Amino acid sequence: MDLVNPQSSTVFFGFDSAWTDAPKAPGAICAVAFDERSQVQFHEPRLVSFTEARRFIDGLRNDFVVSLVALDQPTVVPNAVGSRPVDKVAASLVSFVGGGVQPANRSKIGMFCDDAPIWSFVSDLDATEDPIQARKASAGHFLIEVFPALALPALEDGFAQRLRAPKYNPQNRKKFRLEDWQAVARVVERSAERFNVPGLAKWAHQMRYTAQPRKSDQDKLDAALCALIGLYWRAGPSARSAMLGDVDHGYMVTPISDATWPRLQRAAVRRGVPTSQVLDP
Repeated sequence: MDLVNPQSSTVFFGFDSAWTDAPKAPGAICAVAFDERSQVQFHEPRLVSFTEARRFIDGLRNDFVVSLVALDQPTVVPNAVGSRPVDKVAASLVSFVGGGVQPANRSKIGMFCDDAPIWSFVSDLDATEDPIQARKASAGHFLIEVFPALALPALEDGFAQRLRAPKYNPQNRKKFRLEDWQAVARVVERSAERFNVPGLAKWAHQMRYTAQPRKSDQDKLDAALCALIGLYWRAGPSARSAMLGDVDHGYMVTPISDATWPRLQRAAVRRGVPTSQVLDP
C-alpha cells in the first residue's frame, strides 16, 4: 500500500512517554520524516525524558512544514476521578482481547496531577491539538493522543480475537511470550513496508529477531507504533482510522478494521461518545 495521501515536508514523531518522568524508566521517541521530494528518513527510537523528547522534536520539526506528534499518553484529562468516557470505549475492545486500559484522572499523582510532567510538556510543545485538522492541514505543528494496545488489534486480525492481545512486555515475565514479541515487530515491519519507510522496516526486522528483549526495547517498539498510527491517520486510507471522543472530554486516534470498528462503534453509542472519520475527497 502506497501512501493514500503522499506526504512532503512532513515529519511524524512517535513518543511513548512512559507517563511519569522517572529517570530509571524513560520513555522512547522516534521520527519518520518526508522531505520536499517525499523522500523518507527514519530516525530510530531512543530513550528519552520528557525534556529530551521535546528537544528532539524541536530540533527536527523546524525543517518541515508539517509536524505531527503521536503521543501514547492521555493529553486531555478533565475528570478528577474515575476514567474518561473514551477510556471506557477503548476498553470495550482492549479488554475483550485480554489487555487493559489504565484509567486517566487528575488524582493520579505524577501522571495527571497539576504538577505532572505531561502538562509542562504539552505546554512547551505548543502544538495544535486538533486531530481533524492534523489530518488535512497543509502546514502546522500538531499533537494527537494514540494508544498502541488499541491499534494492534486493527493492524493484525489475530490480535482482535477474544483474549488474543499480544503479551510482549518483557518486564512481565510470567505472561511474556517471545512469539508475541515477534508478531508485534512483524506488524511494525509490515506496516512500514506498506508506507514505503524502508528504514523503519529494517529496524523492526532486527527487533523481531532480538533473542532477549528488554523493557526498553518494548518502549522503542511502542514509539514506532505511535509514529505509524500518526502515518495511518494522516497518510493512510480514511476508512482505516478514526477519532474516538473529543478534545474537550478526552479522545484517541486509532487505526480501525472490520474486526475492531463495530465493537468500538457500539461502545461509543452506548456511552454517548462521538466518533469521527475524515473522508478523503
